Amino acid sequence: MKAIHEITQEFEPITLAEMDGVKLMNRVDTKFAFSFEKFKTLLPSLTKDYKILEILENRIPSYESLYFDSPTFSFYMDHHNGKTNRFKVRIRKYVESNLFFLEIKHKQKGRTDKKRILTEGFNHKLNEHQLKFLLKHRVNSPEIQAKLWNSFRRITLVNKLDEERLTLDFDLHFYWENEDYVFKNLVIAELKQNNVNRKSAFYELMKKQNIRPYRLSKYCIGAIELYGKNQLKYNRFKEKLIKLKSINAHVT
Repeated sequence: MKAIHEITQEFEPITLAEMDGVKLMNRVDTKFAFSFEKFKTLLPSLTKDYKILEILENRIPSYESLYFDSPTFSFYMDHHNGKTNRFKVRIRKYVESNLFFLEIKHKQKGRTDKKRILTEGFNHKLNEHQLKFLLKHRVNSPEIQAKLWNSFRRITLVNKLDEERLTLDFDLHFYWENEDYVFKNLVIAELKQNNVNRKSAFYELMKKQNIRPYRLSKYCIGAIELYGKNQLKYNRFKEKLIKLKSINAHVT
């Protein structure tokens, strides 16, 4: 079987500038989870319908994120409790581009609205300018603090015909102070669309593989692994976490 790097070379490339038309900052997200071994068998079938994002000749760029929450993990708890109006806040580094953004993801009634501003780097305590940006977008949490680090590698695909992006994240690593957890064999796919289109090439592929949509954020996964034993309830996520760990443990 070909390595992932070799398979990515079979895609037609697209640049960041060319991808501007499909930013989809306000969108519907549909997530799927499967093993890295499964990923290697599925990726070649997507070359006909998708282009691949290439940054500085790299088609599998790296990302690092620092997530923020209130002292009582209110963002996490809103997700856990099924609140339909909720936020995630992070600083993300696009490693190859050496760009940092403070990003807000606002989930409301099934849609994700993403806002971001350039920032100079990672900082555990947000400055006045950054806090004003949060307030402007209705994130009112003056005691917000850094909670966990996350890193991963990503393949970004752009549909050739439809306004649709697909991100495929793997080598997921969560860490904070002396605690860390790695999902080495897990791939999280996220289909980003203006509206749910189940006729999408990737959606159709998932149906053929009997892989159902999956609702759980990377931040929540990391928070459970790093804090769940002592500080967080996660009963609503237990079944999903068991499934993710089962996928991660399955190496053929």
